[in-house]
Amino acid sequence: MTILASRAQLWASFARWALFLVPVVLLLGFFSGEISGSGEENLWFASLEKPELYPSAAVFPIAWSILYVLMGIAAAVVATARGARGRGPALVLFFVQLALNLAWSPVFFAMHEIQAALILIAVLDVAVILTIIAFWRVRQLAGILLLPYLAWLAFATILNWQLLELNPQADGGDESGVVQRIEM
Repeated sequence: MTILASRAQLWASFARWALFLVPVVLLLGFFSGEISGSGEENLWFASLEKPELYPSAAVFPIAWSILYVLMGIAAAVVATARGARGRGPALVLFFVQLALNLAWSPVFFAMHEIQAALILIAVLDVAVILTIIAFWRVRQLAGILLLPYLAWLAFATILNWQLLELNPQADGGDESGVVQRIEM
């Protein structure tokens, strides 16, 4: 027996998934950055020599917020594709790449492991490519929504590599000579 849903029912299903997944992905991204001390306030990171390609620090939270929203919407598109071949594996790939994404900030900013973060982001690049392919097969729109994410990750991979090249002495420790600042 085949059950057809009305357009309104399909839209309602998508809206429920999107209202769940978008905030979850956004919050997980936010918490990953917060617990790892990412950003310019991180004294270790602030002491690193930045590559010429490095954008203003204000770009990162804006870009990641937009990308996390797009990721949540793409996942919602796939989650609502009930009965579509490959839906389950596509969602598993999505959550694997999300876990890798969330692990990058603690590895880089909290552990100060620039090279390990570079390896992690390279694995993340592959996982995102596989996720895009899987999403595309389920719903083309979902794959398209992840393309800006892949482009940003490629840029972030280049930045990670350049940071390692410019700061080999800072990889793996707090040997940057940074003194802790105490505000009163």
